[in-house]
Amino acid sequence: MTEAIKTEKHEFQAEVREVLNLMIHSLYSNREIFLRELVSNASDACDKLRFEALQDEKLLGSNPELKIEIEVDEDAGHIIVRDNGIGMNKDEVIENIGTIARSGTRKFLESMSGDQNPDANLIGQFGVGFYSSFIVADEVTLRSRPAGSGESDGVQWQSDGSGEYTISQIVLPSHGTEVTLHLREDASEFLTSWKVRSLIQKYSDHIGFPICMIKQAEPSDDDDKDAETAVEWEAVNQASALWTLPKTEISGEDYQSFYKHVSHDFEDPLSWAHNRVEGSQNYTSLLYIPSRAPMDMMMQRDERHGLRLYVKRVFIMDAAEQLLPHYLRFVRGVVDSDDLPLNVSRELLQENTLVKKIRSAVVKRSLDLIHRLANKDVEKFNTFWDEFGNVLKEGLAEDTGNSERIAKLLRFSTTAETSAEQRVSLDDYVSRMPEDQEVIWYVTAENRKAAESSPHLEIFRKKGIEVLLMSDRIDEWVMGYFTEFDGKKLRSIAKGDVDLGADDDNKDTEKEKDAEKDPLLKRLSDALADEVTEVRASQRLTESASCLVLSEQEMALHMRRMLEQAGQAMPDSKPVLEVNLDHQLLQQVSEIEAEDQFKDWAALLFEQAVLAEGGQLEDPAGFVQRMNRLMLSAA
Repeated sequence: MTEAIKTEKHEFQAEVREVLNLMIHSLYSNREIFLRELVSNASDACDKLRFEALQDEKLLGSNPELKIEIEVDEDAGHIIVRDNGIGMNKDEVIENIGTIARSGTRKFLESMSGDQNPDANLIGQFGVGFYSSFIVADEVTLRSRPAGSGESDGVQWQSDGSGEYTISQIVLPSHGTEVTLHLREDASEFLTSWKVRSLIQKYSDHIGFPICMIKQAEPSDDDDKDAETAVEWEAVNQASALWTLPKTEISGEDYQSFYKHVSHDFEDPLSWAHNRVEGSQNYTSLLYIPSRAPMDMMMQRDERHGLRLYVKRVFIMDAAEQLLPHYLRFVRGVVDSDDLPLNVSRELLQENTLVKKIRSAVVKRSLDLIHRLANKDVEKFNTFWDEFGNVLKEGLAEDTGNSERIAKLLRFSTTAETSAEQRVSLDDYVSRMPEDQEVIWYVTAENRKAAESSPHLEIFRKKGIEVLLMSDRIDEWVMGYFTEFDGKKLRSIAKGDVDLGADDDNKDTEKEKDAEKDPLLKRLSDALADEVTEVRASQRLTESASCLVLSEQEMALHMRRMLEQAGQAMPDSKPVLEVNLDHQLLQQVSEIEAEDQFKDWAALLFEQAVLAEGGQLEDPAGFVQRMNRLMLSAA
């Protein structure tokens, strides 16, 4: 029994208490993941010490063979997971165990609360894997000592998962970390060695360190008493880095198991690619496409996500951002180089020409992997697009060298499709364009319903011209960079002049109609001088009374509003108001002589166009008052 030198009591961070409450009371499916998470943490600790020991061999102490040990004590109801890795001091234990500093924690809690079913698959994604111990344990004790420190620098953390934990200074004879779980009565299935061994082989077989368990020695006729107590340790995993093995020796189950280790994900990946490059530079890459995105994928830049970098099988860093561009941040896996120096830093990676070549190749293989899904497994690709399509779109702006390949992966709803589930590629769209159509038309909106209902679509529907419906937040920004595909210009139906060609029997009458109505256009322009640059007759509208039109370079109102709400200053700009001169409302407005009433109608035409665009009225109360006045007048 370890004697505590000094003990302190602390309260958990509020969010930790919420996580623990969910672990203890809600997550009963897939409880076995607790062992995967603890072994994975132990493996990371060994990886970190092996890297630090490259600079200082003394850190390894008297036990240079890095390994993980697991003990099962059925009588005491304990499982112990022990490693001789980097270890932690008191401050590190408090920081890593007593608090959660990750921005995604709130998303994690929200995703597992309320009406949604608690989902154990998210545990590893949000870096709360240690707390999965409380799914099966009613008390957890962690003992740790940093490598390179003295025996009296040990620390013990203990909690029953309620609201508090204790921290004690203790004496530990060796560095590393030991986690002892006192299992609940309903978790007794994990107190058998064969069960634990099967879980190690299922989740952790290809971890690059030996995972050892006690093997009971066979009794000897000569000395039964000594033999009964004699034990030895044996490795129960392959303890070889999976990516170093020939592909012919690796099964699909092996690849999936390793993915779950490296990604902390519970679900199988959608696909993977394993490649060895030899020649002027030697490296191995093992890349995975997950089947589900983290809750905060559009915002996260957390180092827990991304590729792991190894040099000559030595772990260097998690999520080396130099290996992949940000728009491919969902890709998981490892890169192992034979040519980089073992003491390579993030700064050196940024400048290293070998890394740039590896990055280029990894990007190509990642896109190849996605194209393979698109061409050979439409169902899986649709899953990919639902989860990661928005992230991939960022590449159109970030990676101009690969924009054509990325563009071929894009999928859209269109006015020719009957449901949101039906998507087309740009190749599909171009293949069914009429011969005389030279432009790929699209509309952006805040959501699909708003895109489908846009008044700008009216003339396109009348003429049977297909339009891409874009309703993701990122679309308006991306289309500022993506202007051409397969020799065809991409244009917004809500920006600039739209000349689709007048019907033959109307060509001669449209200009005459504009001339006849010029006084109305001028009156509207004068009434709305503070709101719009001009009011003009519309060639877009066939049913609606009015719509807003922006210049080619202007940002859509819904995107502008979103950026303003985020605190970003936006330049002043005024749209054009287009009106449908054939609409009965315009014909009646043209006959109004009372100036005050005319101004009310002009303001209403503008305000309804703003609302149709997904914009926000600057004076909602004034809008209501105008509506009331006009309705009373009509009554």
